[in-house]
Amino acid sequence: MNTFDNNGYTSYTYSAEPLSVYTAKTFGWMFAGLLTTFLIAMAGYITGAILYIFYVPYVTYLLLFAELGVVVYLSARIEKLSPGTARALFFAYSILNGIVFSVYFLIFDLLSLVMVFGLTAVYFGLMALIGYFTKTDLSRLRPLLFGGAAFLAVFWLVSMFLNLSGFETIACMVGILIFLGYTAYDTQKIKAYYLHYSADEEMAAKASIFSALALYLDFINIFVYLLRILGKRKS
Repeated sequence: MNTFDNNGYTSYTYSAEPLSVYTAKTFGWMFAGLLTTFLIAMAGYITGAILYIFYVPYVTYLLLFAELGVVVYLSARIEKLSPGTARALFFAYSILNGIVFSVYFLIFDLLSLVMVFGLTAVYFGLMALIGYFTKTDLSRLRPLLFGGAAFLAVFWLVSMFLNLSGFETIACMVGILIFLGYTAYDTQKIKAYYLHYSADEEMAAKASIFSALALYLDFINIFVYLLRILGKRKS
């Protein structure tokens, strides 16, 4: 029987697996990406490899452009990529981010990193539950969330040229609120993808990876903004 999701797309009852299993798999991919990032970051710190990597001129910019390139390519080509390629790109991003994140082990106290990670997990989990169980259409928040993310991008870009350190805490608090909102929104989108691609199992699998990447980015952003506020730097 045909139904319509919140975006007006025709959808069908998904026969391969229930929504709860599909959602659990999506979060499983997200956590696998986070684990990959953590292991790469920890390995870079313990072995000291990160010190050599960041001696390479402009390596920070190269890594950031590589990360951006992976996200843009995956977003633009998701319908044409195979599920295996989509997963490979997702883990490639996780690895690149792990290299970048290894720097945090040099800057912040380890106990502080663990505390902030735990707090991030709690906040993220609460918003994910809200996004999954709420009956409210969170797509209405999309313009507000996008506008907030654009504001943050402009703020950090301008801060590279002007001293805006006095406003950094406010920007971080805004960032936390924005990506908490995105967490609920992206969790609800899993349901929309599940319905919309119910007749195409391969596309449903790729949409799951795309959702995992979105949730991964939400988690990482919340973590970074909390770390900027609460993180204890090494003396």
